[in-house]
Amino acid sequence: MSNNANGKSFGSKTVATLGMMCAIAFVAKLISSVFPTVSGFLSFDLKDVIIVIAGFMSGPLAAVVVTVVVSFIEMITISSTGFIGLIMNILQSCAFACTASVIYRKDKSLKGAIIGLVSGVLLMTVLMLLWNWLITPLYMKVPRSVVVGMLVPVFLPFNLVKGGINATLAMLLYKPVVTALRKARLVEPSASGGKHGAKLGVAAVSAVLLVSFVLLALVLAGVI
Repeated sequence: MSNNANGKSFGSKTVATLGMMCAIAFVAKLISSVFPTVSGFLSFDLKDVIIVIAGFMSGPLAAVVVTVVVSFIEMITISSTGFIGLIMNILQSCAFACTASVIYRKDKSLKGAIIGLVSGVLLMTVLMLLWNWLITPLYMKVPRSVVVGMLVPVFLPFNLVKGGINATLAMLLYKPVVTALRKARLVEPSASGGKHGAKLGVAAVSAVLLVSFVLLALVLAGVI
């Protein structure tokens, strides 16, 4: 992956880009609504793919901005979980996208992107286990002991698979998205192009991982 804006300040181009990313992230959320749920209430969400790409391009603050804006729009339009859903969405997306963005900002390379994405998935998974333990009993109106019994067999694999899908999609889509934005002159040209063979290798590995995670997601949802 190539060097991008460091996100220290938002100029007019960055604001326009983030506005576009917010719109795309909300569309990704709408598309996610067609996916089967796990245990009747856990839903896969693709908006984090767009949020982490925004963070890679413009820094972790950009990821926070897109997260908050999209989560708020989701709450007042299509969500039925209200303020609790808003908080959970913000925590989840920031844990994943901001962690990945902070690490990538320090090491703007393929290695930095991979370490950032993996770290984001792991932190998001741990954080969601904690917050599901805290919040889900209130949301589902069940004893906390019921939720504790779901943490390892349900919440843990669900968040790992969801994070894996979003991370591999981000690896596959980052270059095409940035290339399109560069052509629109919303992102500065790259100083280094990267090796074509390396790009194909990343795409191939990402595709294999994506298929694997999607199959796991279908198993969790009881489809296969």
